[in-house]
Amino acid sequence: MRAMQITQNGDASVLQLKNLTVPTPGPGQALVKLHTIGLNFIDIYMRSGRYATQLPFIPGLEGAGVVEAVGPGVQVVKPGDRVAYTGTIGSYAEYNLVKAEQLIPLPKEISFEQGAAFPLQGMTAHYLLHEFYTIKPGDTILVHAAAGGVGLLLVQWIKKMGGKVIGTVSTEEKAQLARQAGADHVILYNQQDFAEETKKLTQGRGADYIIDGVGKTTFTKDLEAAKIRGHICLFGSASGPAEPLLPNSLQAKSLTLSGGTLFTFLNTREELLTRAQAVLKGIGEGWLKLKIDYVFPLEEAAKAQAMLESRQTVGKVILKIDD
Repeated sequence: MRAMQITQNGDASVLQLKNLTVPTPGPGQALVKLHTIGLNFIDIYMRSGRYATQLPFIPGLEGAGVVEAVGPGVQVVKPGDRVAYTGTIGSYAEYNLVKAEQLIPLPKEISFEQGAAFPLQGMTAHYLLHEFYTIKPGDTILVHAAAGGVGLLLVQWIKKMGGKVIGTVSTEEKAQLARQAGADHVILYNQQDFAEETKKLTQGRGADYIIDGVGKTTFTKDLEAAKIRGHICLFGSASGPAEPLLPNSLQAKSLTLSGGTLFTFLNTREELLTRAQAVLKGIGEGWLKLKIDYVFPLEEAAKAQAMLESRQTVGKVILKIDD
């Protein structure tokens, strides 16, 4: 099988096309013939060595395709089933072994491109909006990177729940995308102080809930932008890890701070399917739209990663395997 393999950490050029043996599923596993692969920032962290991963490895945690074969004891899927998944490394390849319990049934009306675009970002949006803070109609939610893959889904979902959205973005092009998704106000954080603007837009109160996947360049100002007894959730670090925080600094405004990562909210198959089905329902009903920005062939994975890493993309970047 063709696969993009990493034998040393470095920039995107370390991704090398290899011809490897198709693996055989063991107990509880399914062999998925991939049609599409979803790119995520964690792929870049693993490639660069920021997240230590044993070398050599095939990157990628997300994909969609068809079950080719199953190992002993597998009952939840069968050969021929259309499926998607997230959380299993090895997706930059024509085939990948995945625990059958981690596979999401893909309805026939959902394309493989959509199947590779929704799991990680869609289910991340789901837990961020259902686990830490109960959004009430009229609440103001500050969403950082509102034109990114998770950000655009958050904006749409918050509006569906009756909330008001303030989004931060880096360019006017991204601001337009956030507005199209439903953002009530958009702040260009390179030109404006988002904490000051958020307070102006909320008559001095601040945001009820702040969702931050950016980290280093935004987190300290989140403390200013949040209302008294507001809630901040840090779920990513696109600009680098957030600066250290003294716990007592939360006392002045009685703030609540949470940290999240999707895979701690997928502890059972039932939880996985609940989150996935909620996302698929929104897509099927038409109010939740996926923004697929670029589709590259597998062989151009290095180019795709370089574009994602330089933040030239909005929405989702997909790799596609030719039949």
